[in-house]
Amino acid sequence: MKEIKKSGQELLLQTPENLPKTLLQKLRAGFFLVIGYLLSPLCWWNDLVFNLPIAYFFGYICSLFAPKLLMPCVIIGYWLSNIIGILLMQAGAIDIFQKQNQENNLKKELLTGLVSSTAYTFLIVILIQFNIIDTPSFFSGN
Repeated sequence: MKEIKKSGQELLLQTPENLPKTLLQKLRAGFFLVIGYLLSPLCWWNDLVFNLPIAYFFGYICSLFAPKLLMPCVIIGYWLSNIIGILLMQAGAIDIFQKQNQENNLKKELLTGLVSSTAYTFLIVILIQFNIIDTPSFFSGN
């Protein structure tokens, strides 16, 4: 009987910081992590299935306002889909691995994700410009 009282008191004394994450929180974090991975440049096959259709749709919507915006907006849409993927992956990973008692600063997390994604994009462009990595033949002027 004493054990039941003791365990009941322990449950009442638990604060939200000490409670384990709920199943819904874990599922949401896992969903963000998976969708983010599928949209991010870390997934090697995602472009044909996810990013290019999203980018084309974004460009198509922009071209309804001005037809010359199709290609520039496709490029911007592709870049944005990769950025959103990295940000979603970061949000999911933070939800899964970070302790609950730590306060989340959304602005700081978004800024960190945006800066790291942009730095990654610039790094890839620099590697291509200095011929450290090759691009497919349809990117060459031949």
